[in-house]
Amino acid sequence: MKAGLLFSGGKDSALAAIMLARDYDVELNTCVFDPGREVPAVEAAAAALNLPHRIQVLGRDLLEEAVDLLISCGYPNDAISMVHRVALKALAAEYPVIGDGTRRDDRVPRIERSMVQHLETTTGCSYVRPLLGYGKPEVERLSGRLLVVRYGETGSIGNGDYEREIRGAIRARGIDPASYFPSHHVQSLVVGRKET
Repeated sequence: MKAGLLFSGGKDSALAAIMLARDYDVELNTCVFDPGREVPAVEAAAAALNLPHRIQVLGRDLLEEAVDLLISCGYPNDAISMVHRVALKALAAEYPVIGDGTRRDDRVPRIERSMVQHLETTTGCSYVRPLLGYGKPEVERLSGRLLVVRYGETGSIGNGDYEREIRGAIRARGIDPASYFPSHHVQSLVVGRKET
């Protein structure tokens, strides 16, 4: 059975892909707002996992809606979670099983149980979160054993998370995105898979 997994190229979504690939035919999906955005580092991460990769375009209207929400709230959490819900719905239209790399302790993106139930009921898909029972230390241990990972601050690393384009859209409005996002936010990018 096919499963569509939201994939940023980072260690969490890569580890989720490895776990899901034991039981499903996994296709990795990176969501972008700009149809012209290229994500070569994410494509290389998918190739390192030896899994097919697709780009899902969410559109510039959603990007502007996310930026409006972020500015009105004064912080990014609600906007990023909203985008994540839309991305999951996009996958649910194409796959019987969908998933992501969210962990037990993640604050963002956060998908509440009622939203999961609504998504599954209205689309007929199954939503799986392989890392839901894992905390950050265990994800770090497992990814260190299975993956070659590069770390860097947001914007300095070529992963495919939503935040990069959201920061750019805020900057395009003449606003410094640093006032909305935590400083020194480190993200990951998978650059290889270890032989185990």
